[in-house]
Amino acid sequence: MYKNSLKTCILALAPMSVLAETLPLDTLVVTSTANPLSSIRSSVAVSTLDWEQIQQSAPSSAADILRNVPGVISQASGGEGNANVSVRGLPIGGGAKFVQFQEDGLPVFDFGDIDFATADTFLRSDYNLERLEVIRGGAAATFASNAPGGVFNFISKTGATKGGSVGVSRGLDFDHTRADFDYGSPINDQWRFHVGGFYRGGEGPRTVGYDAEDGGQIKSNITRDFDKGFIRLNFKVLEDRAPVYLPVPVSITGTNSNPQVASLPGFDIRNGAMQSKYFRTDLAVNKDGQVVKTNIDDGYYSSSKVIGGEAMFEPADNWKINDKFRIAATSGRFVGPYPAQVDTAAALATSIGGTGATLRYANGPLSGQALSDPNALAVGTHLFNTELNDLGNFANDLNLTRTFDSENFGATRVTAGYFKSGQAIVQDWHWNTYLQEVKGKDSALLDVIDANGNKVTQNGLSAYGESYWGNCCVRSYDLYYDTDAPYLALGWQKGDFNFDGSLRYDIAHASGSYAGSTGTQTLDVNGNGVIETPEKTVPAVNNNSALPVDYTVRYLSYSFGGNYLLNPNLALFARVSEGGHANAERMLFGGGIRTDGSIAAKVAVNKVQQVEGGLKWRGNDFSVFATLFHVTTAEVNQDITAGSGGYRFTNRNFEAQGVELETAYYLGDFSLNGGVTYTRSKIVKDEINPANVGDPISPEFIYQFTPAYQIRHFNAGLNFIGNSDAPTGKMVNPGYVQVNAFTGYEAVKGLWLSVNGNNLFDTIGLTEISNSGGISANGLNAARSINGRTVIATVRYSF
Repeated sequence: MYKNSLKTCILALAPMSVLAETLPLDTLVVTSTANPLSSIRSSVAVSTLDWEQIQQSAPSSAADILRNVPGVISQASGGEGNANVSVRGLPIGGGAKFVQFQEDGLPVFDFGDIDFATADTFLRSDYNLERLEVIRGGAAATFASNAPGGVFNFISKTGATKGGSVGVSRGLDFDHTRADFDYGSPINDQWRFHVGGFYRGGEGPRTVGYDAEDGGQIKSNITRDFDKGFIRLNFKVLEDRAPVYLPVPVSITGTNSNPQVASLPGFDIRNGAMQSKYFRTDLAVNKDGQVVKTNIDDGYYSSSKVIGGEAMFEPADNWKINDKFRIAATSGRFVGPYPAQVDTAAALATSIGGTGATLRYANGPLSGQALSDPNALAVGTHLFNTELNDLGNFANDLNLTRTFDSENFGATRVTAGYFKSGQAIVQDWHWNTYLQEVKGKDSALLDVIDANGNKVTQNGLSAYGESYWGNCCVRSYDLYYDTDAPYLALGWQKGDFNFDGSLRYDIAHASGSYAGSTGTQTLDVNGNGVIETPEKTVPAVNNNSALPVDYTVRYLSYSFGGNYLLNPNLALFARVSEGGHANAERMLFGGGIRTDGSIAAKVAVNKVQQVEGGLKWRGNDFSVFATLFHVTTAEVNQDITAGSGGYRFTNRNFEAQGVELETAYYLGDFSLNGGVTYTRSKIVKDEINPANVGDPISPEFIYQFTPAYQIRHFNAGLNFIGNSDAPTGKMVNPGYVQVNAFTGYEAVKGLWLSVNGNNLFDTIGLTEISNSGGISANGLNAARSINGRTVIATVRYSF
């Protein structure tokens, strides 16, 4: 009966810390597969992290968890969202384009690279999480749309076993307090439930100057079990605010091949912030021509209300029907300061106010006083201010499976399915430009005074819009993307051999309209009755020049793989695949979409081809999971932070090959889990700038290792995460190693006291360099680093 098989699965999925086993090669893989098999019998490259493992690395966000998965690059230095994520040398930048974040088997968003609305921004890890399954490689291409590189499936607890936890965490060296809880239980033989959530508040790990973290979520589900199936409903409410961490001013000297990175005086790149208690509000003109006030405190404002469910039944012998659905009402905001120009105060004053211009403080304790040091630094700040008016989506995945079992011909499973989804993308961008001092805490805004003594700025605002980037980012769009994807999968097993093949046919339709600014106007934005200098040139969205979006694209994905079990502890596998990613709103401006709303096929869909193979091997106290891979892809994309020229569009082909190695070793109470990935990736074709051909695009090595010691009431360990030098334009981004630590003690039964330290050695680890064209003459630049050292203490009671 189904209830008995469920208990078997639960045992297989118990935490490694309880079972004291190595890599969970007997765990059933349910992500991106029509035929759940144990990892050692599957031809899929999969990593599974249980809740205990995740807590050991003290992740700061959902995307930060992925740094402990081989083959995955997760640049999660942006705070609670906006992470750049990729796998196996695929291009990275602006979100998670070639991979998909899922909750319980369905996408958070249909597209992982929506500008200012990446999926990780609307996903939280808490006590509700049972495990994370990470599928790398081509198998994902036929079981998820727009995910040819991989799938990250965050799987929730469902109350199969009675119990729960309540915990409180507190930052010991920074302002952060968080409370978590969860509880689940069978109600009787037919019903079970689970509920949990968190709430947190505080300034956060960087010195923003106010309580920037404020919010939480609650999730729940209820399941009705039957002898041959179940029905489950699940719910989620997320209301959360967190600070946006963008690049900050930094010193980069030396050479392009050996850059020397250092913090600037007064601004520690590891814990400083562009946000300030003196920079809290913004006035701008929205898409309807109305003046709107924004609280910069909003940062990442994530609001999502989700209802979903799953039903599985076996209506007859050898037949199974499964359906999942998810409906989400999602909206929010992205607001954060970006350092577009870092220079001396004198140079920036002259660029804004002309020869002889000077600076004075617009607010703060020195308000009205002149900036006496002309060699002091200042920064021209673009305030990324984007309203996420509607990111609502729905998804439904229905499939029917027929199993044939023959003693002579083996076991065969045939699955036919249909995936249907819809994704709204409605945004309103209204950015402005400010001038502020280079200071990592309590930075004041600056005004420019021209040679005649006239103030040419407006209380620190130097321009409405962002004239330095050509007012690129005053825009709006109202778009909707429909996806229909029938798929067919075949799985066959005879003896020690498994074969699977699958096809998916995606039909993606885009509709809607978009508009940008076509000029400037004179407008009394602050309503004081005086037209001040910045108000003479106010850009605004020109709705009369709106352009349509109306096109349909179709593409086929395939994946074929095999697995051979040499013995119960050693297996070989191989797979060949091709999948695609349908581009969304990133193609709107600059010619990606034709004026009649149509689109070129090459621009609409980026294809990824993959070949992979390897082995899975386990002994009594060790296991090894090794995969060789070769990947090719073509990508069309754009970068809105390309400097004074505004947009930078790319149209390139890439190639990557390498090896992933995931290992685990146990010796008594000692364990070592880890992985290393070697990748050689490069540009093989560039339609716009052929000089880039041959340039590498990712670090050669990424690695993660966690040595730990655990006895009955005590555990402790270290977590090493790092990468070698990473190419970034013409400049090398220096490699680094981040060292985390964890320790816990069970004071009484069920009561755990733990301390987690992140980045113990306060390492500068750059994940992004804004101007990667080379070392500047004055050594000034902007970059984003991982957070400096943070230590969190937690009290958790499990019952």
